[in-house]
Amino acid sequence: MSPKNYFPATMNGTSAGGVTSFLNLVSTRMERYPFIFSNEKNYRLQRHLVFWSLWWAFQSFLYSFAAGVLNVSYFERLPVASMEAFVYLVPHMVLAYSLMYFVVPRLLLKGRYFKTVLAVAGFFLLTGAISSSISVFLLSKLRILIFGPRYAPEHINEVHFFLGLLAGLRGGITIGGIAAAIKLMKHLYLKEQRNLQLQKENISSQLQVLKAQVHPHFLFNTLNNIYATTQVTSPAAASMIAGLSDLLRYMLYEGNQTVVPLHRELQMLQQYVLLEKSRYGKELDMHMDLPEGDTNYVIAPLLLLPFVENCFKHGTSTMLEQPWMSLSISIENDWLKMKLLNGKMEETPALHSGIGLHNARKRLQLLYPNKHELVITNEAEVFIVNLKLQLEKTSVLAISLLTKALAEADA
Repeated sequence: MSPKNYFPATMNGTSAGGVTSFLNLVSTRMERYPFIFSNEKNYRLQRHLVFWSLWWAFQSFLYSFAAGVLNVSYFERLPVASMEAFVYLVPHMVLAYSLMYFVVPRLLLKGRYFKTVLAVAGFFLLTGAISSSISVFLLSKLRILIFGPRYAPEHINEVHFFLGLLAGLRGGITIGGIAAAIKLMKHLYLKEQRNLQLQKENISSQLQVLKAQVHPHFLFNTLNNIYATTQVTSPAAASMIAGLSDLLRYMLYEGNQTVVPLHRELQMLQQYVLLEKSRYGKELDMHMDLPEGDTNYVIAPLLLLPFVENCFKHGTSTMLEQPWMSLSISIENDWLKMKLLNGKMEETPALHSGIGLHNARKRLQLLYPNKHELVITNEAEVFIVNLKLQLEKTSVLAISLLTKALAEADA
C-alpha cells in the first residue's frame, strides 16, 4: 500500500514591494500631520474646538446680515449676531454629536436603515424645537441684558414658534449633514487603514514563511520517504510525522486564508498539543477540553496557536518537575471562550512579554475590534490566559465548500 501523500511539494509566493511602499507613505503622512490623522485625546479635542470655532464664525457672519430688525450699522450688529450664533451652538452640538456617536455608528453602519430614518427625523425636529424656543423665549432677553434696550427687535411679538422651527431646521440640516459626512469619511478612512494594516501583517507573515522555506519540494519528498519507512519500523514515529505534516500544510496553505472553519483551527490546535505532549511523555500532566462535532463558525487562522505555543515554550519547558497545562475551549451564544493555564517557574517574564503574545494582541485588535476580551494573568507559579472572541456564523453549505476548496488547494 502506498503511503498517504501528506506533504504537498509546491507553494505560491507573493510580491509585496509596491504595497509596502504605499503603506510606508501612508504611515509617514500620519506622523507628519497628527492633527488630522491622530486619534489621541488631545488632538481630537483640538479638532473639535477648531470645528466649532469655524462654525461659530461662519454663523456669526451669516446672522449679521439677517439681523434686519435692528436699526444699527453692520459692525454694531456683528457682536449681536456672534452672541446669537454662540447660543445656537447648543442645539447644533446636540444634533451633531447625536448623529456622529449614535445614529451613524449604531444604526446606519449596522444596516438599520428604517431606524436611522426615524432617528434622523426625530433629532432634526428636536433641534428645530430647541432653536425655535431659543429664538422666541431667550434671544430678546439676552440682547437687552448684554447690549441694552436699543438692540431689542421692534416686533418681537410677531416671532412665531413655527417660523422659528423652520429656521432651526434649516441650520440643523446644514450642520447635521456636515457632521454625518465627517463621521462617515472618518469611518471609511479607518476601515481603509485597517485593511492596509491587515494587508501589511499578511505580507509580513508570508515573507517570514517564504524565508523559512528551503527547497520545499526536496523537504516534502524527503518527509514522505521518512513517513513511508517509519510506518513499518516505528508506527509511533509515523504518527508524529503525519501530525507534523498536517500542521505544516495548515500553516503554509490554510494560514493564508482570511477565515477557516472553526473545527479546522481546533483540529490544528489539538494536533499541536499532542505533538508537544509526545516530547514530555508521561511527565506532562495535561487536560484538554475542546468542542466536539462540526460547527458553522469561522475564525481567522492561527489565531489561538500563539497562546498555546507560548505556554509550552516559556512555561512547561522551564519546569524541572511536574509540568502541567490545562486548555478549555467552549462556545456560548456566538462567543468562543478559551481558558488556558500552565505551571511555570516563579520568574518567567517572557511568558507575558514575548513577541508571540504581542503579535497575537495586534491580530486580535485588527481582526476583531470591539469583538474580543483578552485578560492575561501572570502569577507566581501559574500563567492564565482568558480569551473571549465573538465568532461569525456561516451556512453549513458555505463551510463545506470552504473546506473542500482548502482541501483542493492542498492537493
